[in-house]
Amino acid sequence: MFTNKKEMTGQNETSGAVNIIGVGTIITGDILSKGDIRIDGTLKGAVKTAGKVVVGQAGTIEGDIECNNADIAGSLNAKITVAQLLSLKATAKLTGDLITNKLAIEPGAAFTGHCSMGAVIKDIKHVEKTEPKEKTA
Repeated sequence: MFTNKKEMTGQNETSGAVNIIGVGTIITGDILSKGDIRIDGTLKGAVKTAGKVVVGQAGTIEGDIECNNADIAGSLNAKITVAQLLSLKATAKLTGDLITNKLAIEPGAAFTGHCSMGAVIKDIKHVEKTEPKEKTA
């Protein structure tokens, strides 16, 4: 009788949610979210979100990351794919490959790995869509 329209359709807006993993917390497993994620603890697993990933100075991730934007101040041992802007702060330590549209690196940040950015990303997506699939008999 007094339900709102979102409850009737089964839709919940979670894109505005901020998920926080605090200092001293250790999580083993993958995280899938529509909202932003801040990690100040340790995550051993993959992160996939339509929002922003923030890794604080005490934060550590060992696993792949896919997100829209990212601010990294802690440690990553991962392949990170960012649709828009990846920002490596002065205290960041990234070991692994990164794929991003735009990259900002502050002096003092450490990065070891391969980097693909800008038009390369658009070209890769374009090739994947237009590349003919092989037929097997």
